[in-house]
Amino acid sequence: MSNQSKPVYLKLRDMIAAAIIDGRYREEEMLPSVRALAAEQGANPLTVAKAYQQFQADGLVEVQRGVGMYVARGAAETLRKRERETFLKQEWPEIRGRMKRLGIAPEELLERT
Repeated sequence: MSNQSKPVYLKLRDMIAAAIIDGRYREEEMLPSVRALAAEQGANPLTVAKAYQQFQADGLVEVQRGVGMYVARGAAETLRKRERETFLKQEWPEIRGRMKRLGIAPEELLERT
Protein backbone atom coordinates (compact mmCIF):
# COMPACT_ATOMS: atom_id res chain seq x y z
CA MET A 1 0.00 0.00 0.00
CA SER A 2 1.51 3.32 -0.98
CA ASN A 3 1.79 6.01 1.66
CA GLN A 4 -0.68 8.19 -0.28
CA SER A 5 -3.44 5.57 -0.08
CA LYS A 6 -2.89 4.89 3.64
CA PRO A 7 -5.48 6.15 6.11
CA VAL A 8 -4.33 9.20 8.10
CA TYR A 9 -4.17 7.29 11.39
CA LEU A 10 -1.74 4.79 9.81
CA LYS A 11 0.40 7.64 8.49
CA LEU A 12 0.44 9.09 12.01
CA ARG A 13 1.25 5.66 13.42
CA ASP A 14 4.21 5.36 11.04
CA MET A 15 5.41 8.84 12.01
CA ILE A 16 5.16 8.10 15.74
CA ALA A 17 6.87 4.72 15.29
CA ALA A 18 9.76 6.38 13.42
CA ALA A 19 10.07 8.99 16.18
CA ILE A 20 10.26 6.24 18.83
CA ILE A 21 12.81 4.24 16.82
CA ASP A 22 14.89 7.39 16.18
CA GLY A 23 14.79 8.32 19.87
CA ARG A 24 12.86 11.56 19.44
CA TYR A 25 10.26 10.02 21.75
CA ARG A 26 12.40 8.18 24.27
CA GLU A 27 11.38 5.14 26.27
CA GLU A 28 9.68 5.97 29.57
CA GLU A 29 9.13 9.58 28.46
CA MET A 30 5.75 11.16 27.85
CA LEU A 31 4.34 11.40 24.33
CA PRO A 32 2.77 14.66 23.16
CA SER A 33 -0.87 14.93 24.17
CA VAL A 34 -3.49 13.97 21.61
CA ARG A 35 -4.45 17.63 21.18
CA ALA A 36 -0.85 18.82 20.87
CA LEU A 37 0.06 16.21 18.25
CA ALA A 38 -3.19 16.84 16.36
CA ALA A 39 -2.43 20.57 16.22
CA GLU A 40 1.19 19.94 15.19
CA GLN A 41 0.20 17.53 12.40
CA GLY A 42 -2.99 19.30 11.30
CA ALA A 43 -4.99 16.18 12.11
CA ASN A 44 -8.26 15.49 13.87
CA PRO A 45 -7.72 14.65 17.57
CA LEU A 46 -9.84 11.51 17.16
CA THR A 47 -7.48 10.32 14.43
CA VAL A 48 -4.46 10.87 16.68
CA ALA A 49 -6.28 9.07 19.51
CA LYS A 50 -6.87 6.10 17.19
CA ALA A 51 -3.15 5.92 16.35
CA TYR A 52 -2.24 6.12 20.04
CA GLN A 53 -4.81 3.43 20.90
CA GLN A 54 -3.08 1.04 18.51
CA PHE A 55 0.25 1.62 20.27
CA GLN A 56 -1.46 1.04 23.61
CA ALA A 57 -3.09 -2.19 22.38
CA ASP A 58 0.32 -3.38 21.18
CA GLY A 59 1.88 -2.63 24.58
CA LEU A 60 4.20 0.03 23.15
CA VAL A 61 2.81 2.89 25.23
CA GLU A 62 1.49 3.00 28.75
CA VAL A 63 -1.21 5.30 30.04
CA GLN A 64 -1.08 7.05 33.39
CA ARG A 65 -4.61 8.31 33.94
CA GLY A 66 -4.76 12.06 34.32
CA VAL A 67 -1.08 12.40 33.38
CA GLY A 68 -0.53 11.13 29.84
CA MET A 69 0.93 8.40 27.67
CA TYR A 70 4.47 7.17 28.00
CA VAL A 71 6.65 5.17 25.64
CA ALA A 72 6.99 1.68 27.13
CA ARG A 73 10.38 0.19 27.93
CA GLY A 74 11.54 -1.90 24.96
CA ALA A 75 9.19 -0.16 22.50
CA ALA A 76 11.98 1.08 20.21
CA GLU A 77 13.51 -2.37 19.78
CA THR A 78 10.10 -4.00 19.29
CA LEU A 79 9.19 -1.42 16.64
CA ARG A 80 12.59 -1.71 14.94
CA LYS A 81 12.18 -5.50 14.63
CA ARG A 82 8.60 -5.15 13.37
CA GLU A 83 9.50 -2.44 10.83
CA ARG A 84 12.49 -4.48 9.63
CA GLU A 85 10.32 -7.55 9.04
CA THR A 86 7.71 -5.48 7.21
CA PHE A 87 10.40 -3.96 5.00
CA LEU A 88 12.03 -7.29 4.17
CA LYS A 89 8.77 -9.18 3.53
CA GLN A 90 6.61 -6.52 1.87
CA GLU A 91 8.54 -3.47 0.71
CA TRP A 92 11.86 -4.96 -0.43
CA PRO A 93 10.32 -7.44 -2.92
CA GLU A 94 8.48 -4.52 -4.56
CA ILE A 95 11.63 -2.40 -4.65
CA ARG A 96 13.70 -5.30 -5.99
CA GLY A 97 11.09 -5.94 -8.71
CA ARG A 98 11.07 -2.29 -9.72
CA MET A 99 14.87 -2.21 -9.83
CA LYS A 100 14.83 -5.25 -12.11
CA ARG A 101 12.24 -3.66 -14.42
CA LEU A 102 14.32 -0.48 -14.62
CA GLY A 103 17.61 -2.31 -15.07
CA ILE A 104 19.15 -0.95 -11.86
CA ALA A 105 21.87 -3.13 -10.35
CA PRO A 106 22.33 -3.07 -6.55
CA GLU A 107 25.93 -1.97 -7.14
CA GLU A 108 24.66 1.22 -8.78
CA LEU A 109 22.79 2.12 -5.61
CA LEU A 110 25.81 1.45 -3.43
CA GLU A 111 27.94 3.69 -5.62
CA ARG A 112 25.52 6.59 -5.06
CA THR A 113 25.68 6.55 -1.25
